[in-house]
Amino acid sequence: MASHHHFSVIKGSKVLMVGAGGIGCELLKTLALSGFQDIHIIDMDTIEVSNLNRQFLFRQSHVGQSKARVARDAVLKFRPEISITPYHANVKDPNFDVDFYKQFNVVLNGLDNLDARRHVNRLCLAADVPLVESGTTGFLGQVTVHVKGKTECYECQPKPAPKTYPVCTITSTPSKFVHCIVWAKELLFAKLFGDKNQENDLNVRSGDAASSSNHVEDVFERRNDEDIDQYGRRIYDHVFGYNIEMALSNEETWKNRNRPKPIYIRDSLHDEPTQQNGNVEKNGGTNDPSSVSAMASLGMKNPQDIWSLKENSKIFLEALKLFFLKREKEVGNLTFDKDDQLAVEFVTAAANIRATSFGIPLHSLFEAKGIAGNIVHAVATTNAIIAGLIVIEAIKVLQNDTKRYRMTYCLEHPSRKMLLMPVEPFEPNKSCYVCSETPLLLEINTHRSKLSEIIEKIVKPKLGMSAPIIMHGAEVLYETGDDLDEDLLASYAAKVDKVLSELNSPITGGSMLTVSDLYQELRCSINIKHREEFDEEKEPDGMVLSGWSQASSVENDGDKSVDHNAGSTSESLTVETEKDSEAEIVSGKKRKLSEVSEDVTPSDAQEIRANKKLEVLDEDDDIVMLDGGDFGISKKKIQSHP
Repeated sequence: MASHHHFSVIKGSKVLMVGAGGIGCELLKTLALSGFQDIHIIDMDTIEVSNLNRQFLFRQSHVGQSKARVARDAVLKFRPEISITPYHANVKDPNFDVDFYKQFNVVLNGLDNLDARRHVNRLCLAADVPLVESGTTGFLGQVTVHVKGKTECYECQPKPAPKTYPVCTITSTPSKFVHCIVWAKELLFAKLFGDKNQENDLNVRSGDAASSSNHVEDVFERRNDEDIDQYGRRIYDHVFGYNIEMALSNEETWKNRNRPKPIYIRDSLHDEPTQQNGNVEKNGGTNDPSSVSAMASLGMKNPQDIWSLKENSKIFLEALKLFFLKREKEVGNLTFDKDDQLAVEFVTAAANIRATSFGIPLHSLFEAKGIAGNIVHAVATTNAIIAGLIVIEAIKVLQNDTKRYRMTYCLEHPSRKMLLMPVEPFEPNKSCYVCSETPLLLEINTHRSKLSEIIEKIVKPKLGMSAPIIMHGAEVLYETGDDLDEDLLASYAAKVDKVLSELNSPITGGSMLTVSDLYQELRCSINIKHREEFDEEKEPDGMVLSGWSQASSVENDGDKSVDHNAGSTSESLTVETEKDSEAEIVSGKKRKLSEVSEDVTPSDAQEIRANKKLEVLDEDDDIVMLDGGDFGISKKKIQSHP
């Protein structure tokens, strides 16, 4: 009887899948094979070559096509009797509104970014539809269940800020290879091949320019009489030699640090003639810029080799030459792309030369690409396990089997012979502004700040609202929408540009703003507290929001640290997780469980309580393992890219 009910619930359900990538492909296959008859898929992406190693519904011939549509066609070949509806679209499009979500019995997420996850969470809450969330990173993964009023929502706990590195550390005192990668990618590559007008600390005055007080030569500007080999060697000597010497001139900096060693081209290549660096003609037979390779030109094949200083120097010069000879039309508009072989070669070589100068261990191209692209390499088996767990939880949700809901964590190493760790879901966080509607507090100088600053610094980036409506009492201060007439838009434009205390309905200390989102049907209140002064370094926004929290991530370097909870500023470099990276470690606040899941044996539970909690081992690596906690399982969440 239970079995008949089990299958009738599956067959009669209507399921929405969001994401058709690594997890999504496995999930769609598993849903189809488990008896689900009516499945809808939303995904805005097209298939790339790099997807093919883990997204098994796709083939080489599908590159460039819609993921959602190709996934549907692939599954219908072995389950032609079921209904699969694909949407090649952005899940944040207005047509995917609350009414759209209400038609489904459960929503299953296989997304690759925080913004979309928050959006789906809010629409599920508004539509009162259960959500099963998931993520993987390497061998690690998790599946969580979110049911309105019964479990915490996706936003009940803080999510991570992008990792940020102080510019002073990157440009002056790197101590880790990731610092060298960020320098090579965000500063050197951008200066050479990106916007020529950007200013950064690489363009210090060289000796031949120091005599002019009115005009400082841009050393990155190629001279009229300079061939590409001469230009490359001059850039090399400037960034790895001259700039290091300039840094060494500040004796105070190196009192408690190891002094770096300037490296000039004559030191690394021992005056070897430029012509021997490579053979550009080896790249001459192709019209595809992405296939141009300094390694191929130099006859180097293994991306897992760690190159010597001489080899890194050759790759650096060869890659620079190839950009100007083979991809000249792109120079000036390039941004680093982890799938651009020549860009990865250049950044790897530059980072290794800089690492040599500062006594930091060198890395292979394979390792450097992972760091530069913020990649944790995908493990297809993990995706398959997580997809299976999603379906198991979805069936429980459809049966309304509340007592058996589980958040399940996939571990890299067994704990008491267990690789899957199930725990009971947490209750809703009473202070969550999304599902509990708890008021937020905004400290701001109401005599200086404008409404536009609240919108651009608070409402959109921190509260995640894409179509906000802001009200003060009964007055609408701001709203968006395609159906607004020009007079109304002009009225809002005038309001947002005014200082808060000078609005027709003045916003001062003690005022309350009501902020809602047109598409998410999310509504929250913000209490305003007037504050005169803010610390420009620690509070760069000139305002502080309380009640909304984002996990802090602190980068320590000697006596300097940066609290990333304050947000990135012009004095830091932010490293975003790339879409294909499969990795986003979300380190939320640790919370105790009332009890361990019945799926864990008493002896397991005792050891977990005594010895274990999830902890990031190395801030440079997305490695998570279990370690000590008090009277319950504490965790750092893993929210990852499919």
